[in-house]
Amino acid sequence: MTTLNFELPDGTVEEVQVKHLLNAGYAGREQDEVQAHIAELAELGIPGPTTTPALYPVSPYLAQQTSEVRVQHARTSGEAEWALIIAESGVLLTVACDHTDRELEVHGVAWSKNASPDVLGRKAWRLDEVREHLDQITLKGWVGQGDVADTLIQDSSLAALLSPDYWLEVLTERGLNQPGTVLISGTVAMAAGVDQFARSWKVEMTDPVTGLSVDAAYVVEKMAEPIG
Repeated sequence: MTTLNFELPDGTVEEVQVKHLLNAGYAGREQDEVQAHIAELAELGIPGPTTTPALYPVSPYLAQQTSEVRVQHARTSGEAEWALIIAESGVLLTVACDHTDRELEVHGVAWSKNASPDVLGRKAWRLDEVREHLDQITLKGWVGQGDVADTLIQDSSLAALLSPDYWLEVLTERGLNQPGTVLISGTVAMAAGVDQFARSWKVEMTDPVTGLSVDAAYVVEKMAEPIG
């Protein structure tokens, strides 16, 4: 079982053993825009969901706090997201980057989500302490062709996505609102003209009220060619 550790603003560390990992998809608050995005993806051969928002179970071991992601080919990329973590002491919020296999995505989104890890931040906030100003929290992603992610590819806020409380209700309905559950939010739009198939990724959430930030960064390494 994967164990994650999160440093909180008061200096304490919360340990969480991941029992359930779920990735939300098509989770923008403006569902008209979501439907337009689904139509765009269909033109690329990526199958749309049967309902929106979608929710994909992912193997729990794919929740990782790592600085390196190993992939099998060049067409993989991250997605800037937030992550909700249910701990023994309550609900935590951190940043996440859902690394996705774009070649596999055309065959099935759920399959593509299980091909690479969800990289989570090492710091987190208690949801209760930021709930009243969640929509002000910014969510950004950067990519880079070298070891440093230095080109902005995603720039939005939590206001663009369905809220943590929305998903907590869904988890409660499914009997998953319990310690050990981690839910990744779904992502925001990428900037046109920026190459997402990058070597390095960084995602960051910044709270303008407290001045605090949480981030996650990693490099992408291609594995050796298979034999046989």
